[in-house]
Amino acid sequence: MNKIPMLAAGHATVDFYQGAVPALVPFLVAERGYGYVAVSGIVLAATLLSSIVQPLFGVLTDRWRMPWLIPASMVLAGAGVAAGGAADSYALIWLAVAASGLGVAAYHPESARLARVASAGSHVRMSWFSLGGTLGFASAPVLVTPLLAGWGLDASPFLALPAVLGAVVTLPAVLALTGRGGAARAAAPVAGRDDWPSFVRLTLVIVLRSVVYVGLSAFVALHLGGGAAGAVALFVLFAGGAVGTVLGGRMAARRGRLPTMRLAYALAVPAVAGVVFVPGPAAYVCVAAASIALYAPFSLHVTLGQDFLPTRVGTAGGVTLGLAVSVGGLVSPVVGAVAQAASLRTALACLIVFPALAWLLARTLKDPAPASA
Repeated sequence: MNKIPMLAAGHATVDFYQGAVPALVPFLVAERGYGYVAVSGIVLAATLLSSIVQPLFGVLTDRWRMPWLIPASMVLAGAGVAAGGAADSYALIWLAVAASGLGVAAYHPESARLARVASAGSHVRMSWFSLGGTLGFASAPVLVTPLLAGWGLDASPFLALPAVLGAVVTLPAVLALTGRGGAARAAAPVAGRDDWPSFVRLTLVIVLRSVVYVGLSAFVALHLGGGAAGAVALFVLFAGGAVGTVLGGRMAARRGRLPTMRLAYALAVPAVAGVVFVPGPAAYVCVAAASIALYAPFSLHVTLGQDFLPTRVGTAGGVTLGLAVSVGGLVSPVVGAVAQAASLRTALACLIVFPALAWLLARTLKDPAPASA
């Protein structure tokens, strides 16, 4: 039985909570009276602890198999967001959201290792696993916004329910892949040498992508008016990522991973500029285009990273699927500070340069292995 759908469901659960944090931002502004710097600090809380400890979880899962981390991390991610939304002080909100980020950090390395086993090296199958995370992002504003609009931040504890359901759905796949047959496949010897210089350059590409995407996810709702208009913008941003994830996997199977990655980042430059400067409903088209372009290389980052570090797939998965993606949140307070000092449009305009830099850096990489279907 194909375990990728169940693993994708777990990925959707965890990344739902990453998407839930930006969806909380307009309500924290409205109900708690927080400014741009304060809410960007909460976005930072969701990523700071995750960014710091994620490499540690990658190293640990390369040395020891810890499949129990997958359901446990889901529950922690959900409990953190649920408690954070209901907390009545800034410090408690920050700590609870940081705990959620810890759950996200614990999830990604082990899940990426199991997804590699389940996908048997296929970029298309890996894109479906990555798609789960993207759909989790996309569903966050759809579920969080109506819930909190109707009942306020006090309804946040209900946001823990997806974590419990996700853990229940994923557990059978985890048990099957870590049973006798699955454990044997995961422990099989790996050929090849680790290419750390290429992996470091790939990581920098992902960090550049992360800065622009996290910046958009944190502030695009406010940029396009907040309220229902902002919720639509977030949904378009996250749902466009679902299209980009699947499209990227299929294009890589036909054209190769690096050509697909370079094309995506080249197209992201005008798309992000359109989000900032195009007025009216056409801005939503630009949001969708930017999201598709930024997500097309998403699953390719993971498979490339694992091929650059064939003897350390846990570390590679933790960095490419977790650390380098979340580290963009470390820059979000800077974006918030620029928005408060100048304007939100000025702050978002600064993001245009990052996909251009990612494109330039991606041109220095060479594919370590032929693409698989």
